Amino acid sequence: MIAYESALIISDIHLTPAYPYTAKRFIEFCENEARTTQAVFIIGDLFEFWVGDDAHLHTPFHLDIAQQIKALVQSGVAVYFMAGNRDFMLGESFKTLANWQVIPDPSLITIGGEQWLLTHGDALCTADPAYQFYRRMTRLHWLQKLFMRIPIRYRKQMAERLRRRATIKYQRKQYFDLAQANLKGDVTLDACAKLTKRLGCAKLIHGHTHRPKYHKESLADQHWQRWVLSDWDFDHPEMLPHASAFRINASGLQVLSLA
Repeated sequence: MIAYESALIISDIHLTPAYPYTAKRFIEFCENEARTTQAVFIIGDLFEFWVGDDAHLHTPFHLDIAQQIKALVQSGVAVYFMAGNRDFMLGESFKTLANWQVIPDPSLITIGGEQWLLTHGDALCTADPAYQFYRRMTRLHWLQKLFMRIPIRYRKQMAERLRRRATIKYQRKQYFDLAQANLKGDVTLDACAKLTKRLGCAKLIHGHTHRPKYHKESLADQHWQRWVLSDWDFDHPEMLPHASAFRINASGLQVLSLA
């Protein structure tokens, strides 16, 4: 099992050339805060979207991000990546360039002598069966291979269309049925209970929902704690800049504000 005395955990950075200030803050993180710990865990959605290494690794932006991560690893900090719902197509070419290690979703790790359960979080949103079907289908290797045979420009168009459609659909639900939108966009108690019970860990960390908060939860005779990571955003003037990380060591978990 992966074990460290200290680690930083982040998710949902959503890097893209269209968000230069968020990218700048991530680079600063790699050069500063990330070097104060033994390991960094990126648990999904490092990028806004990823439609194959061949589609992105020729661009200076994505190559620079890979080099920043590699420099962090070369400084002595281990970097682990768990795929999210937007960047699950990140492949071996990027892994080689970044020199990071890929871990499955979910993963059990030991930090500061305690066991922690990490997951991106989208698999826990079981109140949205349509999304769960989409998630299962897009993780099929044969379907991913078929997708990679599509010309790059069409893959990018498909990803952008899906992203835009999901945003519009969620906004409509918020307008017409806020309660339903909140339910479908969040994890369910039942899914969290099943996961923590199956893996035998009562400390759960995830991202995906962009709803940073600490939860103390129970179902029947089962009890667990759940920490939700913030997304990163420094590029939308209508919102306050926000980003955070979880710093974990022998003293426990601390929320580290990065904004």
